[in-house]
Amino acid sequence: MAGATTFSFRALDVAGAASGGEVEGESKAQVGELLRQRGLIVLDVSEKRSPLNVEDFFKRWQSVDMRELAVFSRQFATLVASGMPMLRTLHTLEEQTQDDAIREAVAGLRADVEAGSTLEQAMERHPKVFDRLFRAMVRAGEESGRLEEALDRIAFQVEKSDALRRQVKSAMMYPALVFGFAIVVLVAIVMFVIPVFAGIFEDLAKEHPGESASLPPPTALCVGASDLLTGYWFVLLPGLAISFFLFFRWKKTEKGMEAWQRFTLRLPFKIGDVIQKVALARWSRTFSGSVSSGVPMLQSIKLTGETAGNVVVEKSMEDVYDSVKRGGSLAGPIEGNAIFPPMVGHMVAVGEETGQLEHMLSKIADFYEAEVDAKVKALTALIEPIMIVFVGGMVGFIVISMYLPMFSIYEKIR
Repeated sequence: MAGATTFSFRALDVAGAASGGEVEGESKAQVGELLRQRGLIVLDVSEKRSPLNVEDFFKRWQSVDMRELAVFSRQFATLVASGMPMLRTLHTLEEQTQDDAIREAVAGLRADVEAGSTLEQAMERHPKVFDRLFRAMVRAGEESGRLEEALDRIAFQVEKSDALRRQVKSAMMYPALVFGFAIVVLVAIVMFVIPVFAGIFEDLAKEHPGESASLPPPTALCVGASDLLTGYWFVLLPGLAISFFLFFRWKKTEKGMEAWQRFTLRLPFKIGDVIQKVALARWSRTFSGSVSSGVPMLQSIKLTGETAGNVVVEKSMEDVYDSVKRGGSLAGPIEGNAIFPPMVGHMVAVGEETGQLEHMLSKIADFYEAEVDAKVKALTALIEPIMIVFVGGMVGFIVISMYLPMFSIYEKIR
């Protein structure tokens, strides 16, 4: 069969016995129809995975562009609200989506839906594009018959999340570039400029052995650092690379991630404060979106913790989950946790009492997103002079250290 693909399937026969196997076909829909013609009740049809090639290997490391996902979500909501049939909607989205990962996922969605899967079941095969919260909100929309409303809330959620991420990223870009450039310049000075001065000091020591037998401590420190970098770079570079590798590997572990995120919340110069507010803004926006979409409360709490992006918030939501499961309140555990400011607990309590939890969570998200904007601008204004002082101090220290021996020798020669 020309252009055929191998598919794996699970099905039930007329006696109710489970069966499975592989069959070739051009699409999942064609394979599903073929199996039904055989008298089988199709449970699942999936494309058989081929051996991993180089292209697939690099795709594993590619992340989904949040801006493209936000655009896709908004277009999806608009097309469904217009009354366009689902298969045609997915086909349209597949043609106009720019991101390769999203386009590939949409193609999979279309094939799965055509084969009889629900939209949420089809999305479950593409967890890198559609996270658990995205899928839960879609499932709630499908079950309630309000899919267009759920997709509209998802689009709003993704747009807000992308805007927050871009806001922080753009604010930190300039200080990061300046700091990186300063480090490169300092390393270049230590490796290429200081050795020239060190040669001059050696010549002076030979000409005036009694006058310049030892270097001043700052000069000796700079020359020692230069000798270390130029003489042992083949040890330092691999050591630095291994250290970074081990650090990031440790940070991916459960204990490492929790320790690192707790540490970042205590960073000075208001950095920890900004990180906390970013986590709270994302938590409240996610919680509000899941509740408004009709996701059951316990599931909303669990999903919100898992998708908050901060282990400290996730741990706190475990206490909230236990409280609600026992018939308690949301606000109690929130008010007793240090990660949440008192205002959050009070607003959640009011939302529970008045039945406006979704509205209150949305207000919390709006407040902390505005707070992040203000804090990031203040942090950027604070970091810039600190970096100037740091870079200027380092360069000044090196320059003074290089000229100290010359001044000393000049005084002694006079």
